[in-house]
Amino acid sequence: MNPYKTLASPTSTPPPYLEATTDWARRRWRSLPAEKTPGILGTDATPREEHDGTQDPAKPTHSWHLTLNSAVLDKVKVETPKLIKTHNLLPSRNYIFGYHPHGIFCFGAFCNFSTEATGFSKKFPGIRPSLATLAGNFRLPLLRDYMMFGGICPVNRNSIDYLLSRNGTGNAVVIVVGGAAESLDCAPGLNSVTLKNRKGFVKLALQKGADLVPVYSFGENEAYKQVMFAEGSWWRHVQRRLQKLLGFAPCLFHGCGFFSSESWGMVPYCKPINTVVGEPITVPKVEDPTPDTIDMYHTMYINSLTTLFDKYKTRFGLKETDYLLVR
Repeated sequence: MNPYKTLASPTSTPPPYLEATTDWARRRWRSLPAEKTPGILGTDATPREEHDGTQDPAKPTHSWHLTLNSAVLDKVKVETPKLIKTHNLLPSRNYIFGYHPHGIFCFGAFCNFSTEATGFSKKFPGIRPSLATLAGNFRLPLLRDYMMFGGICPVNRNSIDYLLSRNGTGNAVVIVVGGAAESLDCAPGLNSVTLKNRKGFVKLALQKGADLVPVYSFGENEAYKQVMFAEGSWWRHVQRRLQKLLGFAPCLFHGCGFFSSESWGMVPYCKPINTVVGEPITVPKVEDPTPDTIDMYHTMYINSLTTLFDKYKTRFGLKETDYLLVR
């Protein structure tokens, strides 16, 4: 019996975005030659996983590499994100990864969990990650197909319900918990997450019996500089209003120029992004969790994320006195 054969849950049907991901798309990316190619965010060539062409095309994969011309990358020196594993993840369980912080473009989340640029499948064998993003992004035809090639899905209840029930176990949904609100607080030197009132992912983990895994990306906030407006100011009020209307935060940010790090532009600054995957929190399956149960596991999650930050902060350039602000 093929363990990777896609099995539909008898109680749920795949949402349109996932159902539209065809076997052809998976075969197309699997058939790409396995030569070394530079990652989209790095100048160093990273070898892709070699394949013998016998993989089941129905198995969700993320082994393709986005590439840019190496001559261009030589002009723009950008750090390649790194994925740090702290604990083993059992393929017999399902997981919800809470990714922090959001940053401007979630570079760490995309490179680590939607591509094989950092070797996720080798570090966590048997685990199939799916990055969740705003459903509104799937209304744009070309962007929709581009994201689906990387296994990205809409961050809504139907999609996540389906992902946590397909193939039985070994599925990991990656949710950027802070969302658009958190992106307004990202700037170099700031270590804050929007988490205090974000409990929906904990309730979903309890209902599905999926273990919670805190993930923190050191350096995500260093990729761009943002104009920060004080809370209560007119400009911050405008940002909040537009966030509610558009679904994303209108951040005023800049990086460096395309050919010079001294000029302003849209190219991210040459700063390393180190994504640390923490210890999973075992979560029982509770069909109708009480608010007290949700609060208990939410508190456990915050404590686990804070411990993860404190343990690795000095290793990635922060001071011992730096702390994680939970908003």
